[in-house]
Amino acid sequence: MSLRNIAIIAHVDHGKTTLVDQLLAQSGVFRANEAQTERAMDSNDQERERGITILAKCTSVLWHGEAGDTRINIIDTPGHADFGGEVERILGMVDGCVLLVDAEEGVMPQTKFVLGKALKMGLKPIVCLNKVDRPHADPDRVLNDAFDLFAIMGATDEQLDFPHIYASGKQGWATMDMAKPNDNLGPLFDLIVKHVPSPKAEVRKEEPFQMLAVLIESDPFLGRLLTGRIEAGKAVPGMSIKALSRDGKEIERGRITKVLAFRGLKRQPIDEPAEAGDIIAIAGLSKATVADTLCAMDLTEALPAQPIDPPTISMTVSVNDSPLAGREGDKVQSRVIRDRLLKEAESNVAIKVSETAERDAYEVAGRGELQLGVLIESMRREGFEVSISRPRVVFQTDPETGERLEPMEDIQIDVDDEFSGIVIEKLSARKAELKDMGPSGGGKTRIQLLAPSRSLIGYQGEFLTDTRGSGVLNRVFSHYEPYKGPIDQQRKGVLISNSDGETAAYALWNLEDRGTMFVGGGEKTYEGMIIGENARTDDLDVNPMKAKQLTNVRASGKDEAIRLTPPRRPTLEQAIAYIQEDELVEVTPKNIRLRKKVLNPSFRKRRVKDE
Repeated sequence: MSLRNIAIIAHVDHGKTTLVDQLLAQSGVFRANEAQTERAMDSNDQERERGITILAKCTSVLWHGEAGDTRINIIDTPGHADFGGEVERILGMVDGCVLLVDAEEGVMPQTKFVLGKALKMGLKPIVCLNKVDRPHADPDRVLNDAFDLFAIMGATDEQLDFPHIYASGKQGWATMDMAKPNDNLGPLFDLIVKHVPSPKAEVRKEEPFQMLAVLIESDPFLGRLLTGRIEAGKAVPGMSIKALSRDGKEIERGRITKVLAFRGLKRQPIDEPAEAGDIIAIAGLSKATVADTLCAMDLTEALPAQPIDPPTISMTVSVNDSPLAGREGDKVQSRVIRDRLLKEAESNVAIKVSETAERDAYEVAGRGELQLGVLIESMRREGFEVSISRPRVVFQTDPETGERLEPMEDIQIDVDDEFSGIVIEKLSARKAELKDMGPSGGGKTRIQLLAPSRSLIGYQGEFLTDTRGSGVLNRVFSHYEPYKGPIDQQRKGVLISNSDGETAAYALWNLEDRGTMFVGGGEKTYEGMIIGENARTDDLDVNPMKAKQLTNVRASGKDEAIRLTPPRRPTLEQAIAYIQEDELVEVTPKNIRLRKKVLNPSFRKRRVKDE
């Protein structure tokens, strides 16, 4: 039986996970009477809720095609740039990839990002034009755009001669020629078997065991699980191995307790030897992590590991010290928070955790607001209570000139023609440079810009308001450039509670003229907590607990029930992007609250004067 290892790569929402669902179904992974879950690969709760892939997942299918029986290991990768650290490592353990491009949306910023990584590693992608059944699909235009992108990204002549196929992942069919319709994905399976080479490692079956750890996770029964492709030799349970760091230093010695292979959606223990070229997970080591080499005891050289792009955004995660601390979560101590953050940094190499000068606070750096938001949301669901600062960009220093450098991002925006003016105006004020602009069909305009990462913090909500929810903004890290100078990001002021207690509907009703409320009636609040957004630009201390004065005179119609406007409750990402430098987000398992760092108004004013 031959073997193929491939990754499915694409921009977010171009249909990777849906296509993998159909590949699994048509290869016979599910029994005829078995209930099939939509987006089966997105097993994480947050992945299902957000509709995105966060963690790369492996699966394996058997294809009985023209070339005989073939086992195809398929890796579904994330599409968001924030989780690019996963994509980079995955491409190191496959021999080919399927680049999915939406036949209507076309080439997008993340398509460029993932394709660049694949070409750099010498892979020869198969281009799959997905969603060709959409009403405004234009596969010929998108195919030309894809070819242009290959050329711009410096593809070799071999890589430029890529095969392409038309597909509808949702309907489960693929065809090499649009004039010849088809009702299954057989042509895609056959193209993968024909175009993707079998693993080079297969010829090294008799050499000593070598494997590069690419993914890490912990299992409550098996302990640490390290996933990767066997580069040489064989792996069997009970075999003695050691782990080497990138520079060849020995980390630990141990014994393989379990070898797990991917069979359909399940990861099953196998007793027969796993051979070179196969993708497996190994249990038995306690210290080895991502990018370490697992090998036979007599080997001394580590396998080359893919360098990881540096983090571009950081924020401070600290102990929750609000008056309501400890009432909703059970993990509130500094030590427990520190251990959880370090555990995340160990399994996710795109995240860096460091100590700060402040007591009980840690600096967490990552690829973007979404990645950091996913981490905090996971902690919240595990019972943690933390305080989060406003995100900051990670600056670098030019080693030659000593100049301060900041991260820049490529932005691609699709908006209705009528909103293009306001979008360009707002982003130009945020130091963005217009690179290209033109019609994208259906009364929409496509705008491409280059902007500093810090100018985009908090812009998403404003963008959706300006485009009435119809605009689509895609961004991806590009490179570092010299500091662009201060950016004026004016935000309205906030309404701050001046005392502790429970909000009264009568008080909130009277405050509605002042601005937009973030809280409803009967909710716990405290001095220094932000309860709403002021209609003006200055902050205002208010009393949300003020009750209606009772009198002995009752006029008809005076005491009707107060009807409050529903509060605008920010999500975690919206709250993190909304706050200013002197504010925090208090995150608990049940609530997301906004607050000032200094709760007492007198101390707060004194601090402003001192600054």
